[in-house]
Amino acid sequence: MSVVYTKKIYFSGGDFHELQEVFAHVPGVVSTCTGYINGDRDTAYADVAAGEVKAYMGVEVTYNPKKMDISQLLDLLFGVVNPYVPDGQGKARGEMYRAGIFYASAEDEPQVQLHLNFIANRGKAPVVGNAGLTVNDPNSNPKLARKLCAIAAPLENFQPAEAEHQDYLAHHPEAETYIDFDKLRAYVKF
Repeated sequence: MSVVYTKKIYFSGGDFHELQEVFAHVPGVVSTCTGYINGDRDTAYADVAAGEVKAYMGVEVTYNPKKMDISQLLDLLFGVVNPYVPDGQGKARGEMYRAGIFYASAEDEPQVQLHLNFIANRGKAPVVGNAGLTVNDPNSNPKLARKLCAIAAPLENFQPAEAEHQDYLAHHPEAETYIDFDKLRAYVKF
């Protein structure tokens, strides 16, 4: 029997049921688990959702680094989560839904920081006229510049969510989602 080497990374941003569904079917991802990131131990969904306990609702992604690169996982995260919104996505609003990357291994920090630095410095594309001249550069006006709100931090702890929150969308396909999964599956090819 061969042993598969795996790594873990933790993501937050919007509804953790949706994040789990995004990563659950990605080739190279071994497993996913919804839960509470960097919060108090022995917390419950109602406490985090009400803001009574400071924690991020997110997903633990266990993946095989020989089949899936962390940069691809980060690309996918920021393909479905807007890193410029300070408090969640869609109807999931509040600090507990903020976009974030939490790394369990110090060796992942440089790649995570590089990715966030790229996103932070990616401005809006300027309008270019027919002569190849920049007509209007929104990046030159600080009031129009986007501000990165996604966070990156080491993982302090992770507590799996209650059983009814695991694989929620697989058990409740009728649930309304902010992410258009049909469109996502059509565009994402690994």
